[in-house]
Amino acid sequence: MTPPAPRAVIFDLDGTLAESALDFDAIRAEIGLAPGLPILEQLADVTPVERARAEAIMRRHERTAIAGATLTDGCADLLGHLAAREIPIGILTRNVREVVESFARAFAFRFAAIYTREDGPHKPAPDGVLALCEKLGARPAETLTVGDYKFDIEAGRRAGCRTVLFRRQPMTAAERLEWGSPDLVVASLRELLPLF
Repeated sequence: MTPPAPRAVIFDLDGTLAESALDFDAIRAEIGLAPGLPILEQLADVTPVERARAEAIMRRHERTAIAGATLTDGCADLLGHLAAREIPIGILTRNVREVVESFARAFAFRFAAIYTREDGPHKPAPDGVLALCEKLGARPAETLTVGDYKFDIEAGRRAGCRTVLFRRQPMTAAERLEWGSPDLVVASLRELLPLF
């Protein structure tokens, strides 16, 4: 049985809508964090002074990356399609609001709601997904979450949404074991057009 068309869509930003040169290894190195581990998790127990320094470094990198960003494959087509059908779009990112707003201005996109690391618990916690569902006027079961990393899939699943992994290569067996299987894996956002 085909599930009903989603009534709202929540997208990740970097790597999902925006093709940016955000270099997480460089950010970790500049802050002085362990390589390969998630940045925000490593900053969970630092002092306020250390956190402020780390935030300044992250914001500088994030601003630079979004300034040179391009759109991912199928992004303009899908967002235009959703706008034409008046399907509300939310953004859930571990980035900051300023960067999302810069991206929206640069490409003339309108998002009905935005949830960033400044707004509360970040992905993979489901809090942002649930908050966005409420703002978008759709229940989690009626909402599609789309992202390029395990935190996107985990946050959507924990909230009760259908999940889409956007990536060019198939998931490995180890990733499926660690992340769990998303409802759908696509190599282009254009592949989502038939869902609406």
